Parts: sequence; structure tokens; C-alpha cells
Amino acid sequence: MSEGQRNEGKVCAVVGVGPGNGESLVRRFAQEGYRVAAMARHEDELEELVGDIDGVEVFGCDATDEASVDGAFDRVAEELGEVDTLLYNAGTGVWGKLMEVEADDLQMSWKVNTLGLFHCAQKVVPKMLDNGGGTIGVTGATAAMRGKPFTTAFAQAKGAQRMLAESMARELGPKNIHVFYYVVDGVIDSPRTREMMSDKPDEFFLKPDDIAEAVCAVAHQPRSAWTFQLDLRPFGEEW
Repeated sequence: MSEGQRNEGKVCAVVGVGPGNGESLVRRFAQEGYRVAAMARHEDELEELVGDIDGVEVFGCDATDEASVDGAFDRVAEELGEVDTLLYNAGTGVWGKLMEVEADDLQMSWKVNTLGLFHCAQKVVPKMLDNGGGTIGVTGATAAMRGKPFTTAFAQAKGAQRMLAESMARELGPKNIHVFYYVVDGVIDSPRTREMMSDKPDEFFLKPDDIAEAVCAVAHQPRSAWTFQLDLRPFGEEW
């Protein structure tokens, strides 16, 4: 039996889908046979981006708004089924030193990166427990591991997100829910980053499809050897 056949009928929700990483996660898990719920704030843009992929349905969802999360995941359950795998890819941040950022920048980054994960996890975990298990993967960043002067607003949110994920992993792992956090150490290849860094060579960037491949492998690990934290970086990245 192929992997796709083993996953037939399972539901994967990808929260925070846009060009690049989110789109690749949607495509990769659809290839694995999942029914995929692609979720982001703007449903019309989602439809244009991934609506033509077999097995994928789009759902508007603002992860920072508990009511929006409740409504979106209720729709997913009604239209696709209960979520077996949650991939939390929503994230935002403002770059700047202490006196260059505002309190609102810290709050918004925390809301999207950490509070959004909290809302989504609270929504899916009860059914995962009822069904005997599940998987939750969270997109992290190097800023979750270290604070630098220009990451004042961003690092505090990613650090909090990682601690939330670790708390979840320690609580839920013994209950057969695999929670993992993958640190993306480098610049993801996307139209926006290519435009911003047009002088950089191709090998400078992390390829979204390669990130999705690694995430897919961890999501399907046998439970005798689960990973919590995975670091992903280009071969030439200094670290």
C-alpha cells in the first residue's frame, strides 16, 4: 500500500497559506493522499493560489481571532472531516531595534505566531484525543532560538511560540499526538524575497518544496523515534 493510500481520507489543515512555504505544504500533503484544508485570511487569494489542486479546499481563517478559528475549523469538519494533521505556518514580524519598533509590532507578532497557534491547537486537539492521535507541525525561525538587535519584535514572539509547542509536545506526546517544531534558518525562496534580494545566488535560498518534503517526513515518523525540533538551512548558511 502506498503512502498516499494509507493517508486516504485523512485531513490536513495548513494554516497560513501563501506563495512559498504554505503553498508547498498544501501541495505536498495533497500528494500524500490527504484532504487538505488550505487556510488564510483572504479566501479569494487562496482560491487563486491553490484552489485548482486535487483534494484541496480553501477556508478563510484569521488565526488571531478565536471566533474566526472556531468557524473555519467547524467548516473543515463539516466539509472534509476532523483534522488529523495541523500544520501551523502563519507568521509575521517587523524588523527593527528596540527604539525602532512599537509596542503594537510586538503584540501583532505574538498574536499571529503564538496566540494563533494556541487557538488552532485548542480547536483540533480534543478530536485528535478522541480519535487516538494526531500530528501538529509548527513553522519556526532562527529567532526562536536567539534574539538579535534587529529582531526585538519578532524574536519574542517566535521564542514564545517555540515554548508553547514544546509544552504541547511534552503534554500530548504520551497521548499519541506528535508535536514538532521546525526552525527555518535562512531566507525562503519566494517572489517577494527574490525581488528584495535579486543579487543573491540561487543556492542562498531555502526551496519551499524542500522544506515541505522535510516536514512531510517528520509528520510520518514512527512513534518510536519522534522528532520535536528540526533545523532546516541551506548548505552554505553560517550558523
